[in-house]
Amino acid sequence: MLKFENATKGYGAKKALNNLNVSFEPGKVYALVGPNGSGKSTMMKVAAGLVKLSSGHCTYCGIPIGVDSKSKIAYMSTEPFYYDYMKISDVAKYYHDFFSDFSYDRFNDLLKFMQLDPGMKIKSLSSGMAAKLKITATLSRDAQVIMLDEPLNGIDLLGRDQIINAVIKATNPSSTFIISSHLFDELETIVDNVVMIKNGCVALEGELEAMREEHGKSISDLYREIYAADEGLSSNIWGK
Repeated sequence: MLKFENATKGYGAKKALNNLNVSFEPGKVYALVGPNGSGKSTMMKVAAGLVKLSSGHCTYCGIPIGVDSKSKIAYMSTEPFYYDYMKISDVAKYYHDFFSDFSYDRFNDLLKFMQLDPGMKIKSLSSGMAAKLKITATLSRDAQVIMLDEPLNGIDLLGRDQIINAVIKATNPSSTFIISSHLFDELETIVDNVVMIKNGCVALEGELEAMREEHGKSISDLYREIYAADEGLSSNIWGK
């Protein structure tokens, strides 16, 4: 279990996380929802051991996030993290050097599924191809927690289908998937639970179907209800 307890992360006067309390269970796929600046990426980076909390706790199976947890948690960031001179095949070597749970066989299978050539240079990849490569490398680890930050950004419709199908194939009863995305409609068919983050804390969370039944609304409508005021939006386009 990945757990945040009273987790707070400040950058000067700004609190990216503000007394965040949430836990993620094995065997489930979570949609992490919220607009830019809500704290989604910071939360993932804390779990990945890349950012330290100002106060509160983040633990995996009861152990504070640290060196040991990094071998159990895989994180795909929104930022590019390969060198232009690399070939796709070099990315596999790069991951193998850093992560003992990396599988060459899984990487090559996913490359074929994503229609990527291992001989291609990183600098020649389109934004969509580069995004699929990041996902391929992340899913090639045998991690217990897999966090994908905005995996559908810059991906065309067919590419999104490939990514969603790759996630479906990678799920298992012992793993936890946490996927953040603005394109929630694309994820709604594969997620079990939804966590909506607002101003660094949980605004709403729960099992997908239970939330629909309890509120009598789609998750997209709940999203609009929770965030529209903050975005200065109105459901009435004429402002009446």
